[in-house]
Amino acid sequence: MNKYIKASKELLNFIDNSPSCYHVIDNLKKMLKDFTKLNENDNCVLEAGKGYYITRNSSSLIAFYIPKAGELSKIKGFNICAAHSDSPSFKIKPNALIETEKHYYTLNVEKYGGMLMAPWMDRPLSIAGRILFDSKDGIFQKLINIDRDLLIIPNVAIHMNRDANNGYKYNPQKDMLPLFSLSDHPDITNDVPTTPKSNRISQTKRDLFMDMVAKEAGIESSSILGSDLFLYNRVKGTLLGLNNEMIAARALDDLQCAYSITQGFIKGVHKAFSHIPVCCIFDNEEVGSLTKQGADSTFLYDTLKRISLSIHTDKELSNLLTDSFMISADNAHAVHPNHPEYADPTNRPYLNGGIVIKYNANQKYTTDACSEARLKALCKKASIPYQEYTNRSDIAGGSTLGNLSNRHISINTVDIGLPQLAMHSSYETGGSMDTLYMINLIKEYVAS
Repeated sequence: MNKYIKASKELLNFIDNSPSCYHVIDNLKKMLKDFTKLNENDNCVLEAGKGYYITRNSSSLIAFYIPKAGELSKIKGFNICAAHSDSPSFKIKPNALIETEKHYYTLNVEKYGGMLMAPWMDRPLSIAGRILFDSKDGIFQKLINIDRDLLIIPNVAIHMNRDANNGYKYNPQKDMLPLFSLSDHPDITNDVPTTPKSNRISQTKRDLFMDMVAKEAGIESSSILGSDLFLYNRVKGTLLGLNNEMIAARALDDLQCAYSITQGFIKGVHKAFSHIPVCCIFDNEEVGSLTKQGADSTFLYDTLKRISLSIHTDKELSNLLTDSFMISADNAHAVHPNHPEYADPTNRPYLNGGIVIKYNANQKYTTDACSEARLKALCKKASIPYQEYTNRSDIAGGSTLGNLSNRHISINTVDIGLPQLAMHSSYETGGSMDTLYMINLIKEYVAS
């Protein structure tokens, strides 16, 4: 099998099995099976020649490797790479069930992040996330993935909305509620359908939905104390194009980078010599990172401080940071085949064109001449193609992880990504070759 296709298939399998940010971190932990899990309040001494990881909120993760004892005196700083675990979706509100016309049950949801709403319609959806529940031994967390086609957000027929193809402003409270059940329909899951009981509609609205969630978790619904549940697109990731040169999947932004930097980190850490490799996967990038587990938190600083205190060098953390570097990896916009005019006139990334270096004069991206040079030198050393991205000067772009992390640790940082189409859609398109480019770049980087 072609090495690029193999890497793409492994990525798509990872995405299909990671329907929420909590599942992303759970699956990354499995990839880090040879690393030791730490709790943030552990007082254990970090051992040379071993890898570790720490999670926060079950939705962010930082992994690192302590070089062998004979090399600790030569440590100059950290080689850090970062991506994010979240993607735009709809979060389910408390007391979610809404009854309409005494016939339909929909779920009350709100937008998480800035998404394209239209692509969420008319396709099978389901629910994933976490619940916290009470037991005799305390409060516990359980990940939930209702692994079947459960919901749909139906469009209004063209006959009833003749202007739908002329531009339509979606109201998230009205247009985007997923259909969950028919409230007066008999139960057809049994061999003999049963007529609904007369008290079904008067049943509390919380119970119908949360009973289903509790049944999925194997617990009593009365024991559920809290939940973070999101919709996800059930359409599986796939290869496509004349020669399978493209991939399409939900959440390519930013699971393509989260997966590939973790893979590259694992493949390269044992060759680390002068710098401590660190791999960060943060949550909540899509909503500004202003959380305890986001890039704009103390999570990275706390972890680096812990490492610096443990390795017993003659350098303080501030000294180590002066010779450290960060790669912030978050996908980038490729030139659109139907709208090439949205791209900058001279910086035009394409699918399968390699690593995209991202620039912004107002520092929405952190890339400057110094970090650009370091990244290009790494690409050349590893024979990895690269390309440049800037927004058109009359189109505003978003920010990402690098500049937010730098509010807490001041280090040279470059913002990069992999080229994709339809960013923040419920189903996105990328290049089949680009995942392996990122894996190989990070492998080279953490060993440098």
